[in-house]
Amino acid sequence: MKYVISISAVSATLLTTALLGCSADIVDPAYEQSSSLPNYQQATFEEYAKETRIWLKQNRVFVSSNETLELDANSPTEYKPQQPNGQAVLLVHGLGDSPYSFIDIAKHLQQNGFLVRTILLPGHGSKVGDLMLPSLADWQTVVSHHTKLLQKEYDSVWLGGYSTGANLATSQAINDPSISGLLLFSPAFQPNSPAVQYAELASHFITWADQDPEDNYLRYNSLPMNGAAVYYQTSEVVREDLGKASYAKPVFIMMSEGDSVIDTQYVAEQFKHTLTNPNNALIWQGESMIDDPRSTALSMKLTKQRISNGSHMGLLFSPNNPDYGINGREKICSNGQGSELEQRCQAGETVWYSSWGYQEEGKVHARLTYNPYFEESMQALDGVLSANN
Repeated sequence: MKYVISISAVSATLLTTALLGCSADIVDPAYEQSSSLPNYQQATFEEYAKETRIWLKQNRVFVSSNETLELDANSPTEYKPQQPNGQAVLLVHGLGDSPYSFIDIAKHLQQNGFLVRTILLPGHGSKVGDLMLPSLADWQTVVSHHTKLLQKEYDSVWLGGYSTGANLATSQAINDPSISGLLLFSPAFQPNSPAVQYAELASHFITWADQDPEDNYLRYNSLPMNGAAVYYQTSEVVREDLGKASYAKPVFIMMSEGDSVIDTQYVAEQFKHTLTNPNNALIWQGESMIDDPRSTALSMKLTKQRISNGSHMGLLFSPNNPDYGINGREKICSNGQGSELEQRCQAGETVWYSSWGYQEEGKVHARLTYNPYFEESMQALDGVLSANN
């Protein structure tokens, strides 16, 4: 069975707990905690990547027999360009995810001359129980530390992030004027569900926001309440930072109108009023238009590809990605559509693709896990990256 984290699960858990007064307690090695988090403040990225991989090998609950494949996907990675352009990008993944999230985007940047590094947020990559361990300071510090390491080597450093990682990257950039600009994918500045604000309080009484079998080697399927709480703290911080003043450096944003996780209108308003650089670009996957000449709308009603709308995670991956692409190994049938439709998806019935929770009469939906406009999106990203040249 293929499951995926959704912040909206927090809302359902808070309601269920209020009614029943308890949460499920499932015994599984994946739900246990490591004795501590790995060190993430080594003197060099090479040491960090090497030591983190060793720690993961010792602490990860593997979901397949291919340990090397799983370690490659979850370890911090450096992409060195053959023809360097003198610039670097640090990419930060989202809640429950792994550095693999940026494999296609990182390779694109690498081919264009950028030195790219992906980091692992503490609590990720090993077992989902480890998301009970990190604090906001852990996530902020790993981003700050590895930003500074890049700045020792490069005069021009860009920050990028997906979802929670976009919050962390944005706050870091707003508070560091030397950052060249931002590359943001489904930025989770504000959650779509207001119930998430109570996750920190709930974490004192409830261990899990959501528990599912852990069978995806690229990301967690379950979510401890502490992970949801720390995510929400990143959103509080970034909203405070965005409220300080306008941000004039170049910014690329891509998000989906159908995203059920984040408040997309809040992001659009911030793009319009706070992110002021004239060379900014907003790629909006959806049917409506954003009232800003710097935005581009791309229809996601794509009948030939059986795509109903865009998703939170589908922006990151090329249609050719071996795991999440058109013919990818990972099909996510757990898509907020009910057990009957999920079972029909798992049984191999013809499926359509959508965001979490989308339903349409007569159709079975799996999660949309790739970007049908990946090449066009990367061209727009390249335009923002060249704005400082």
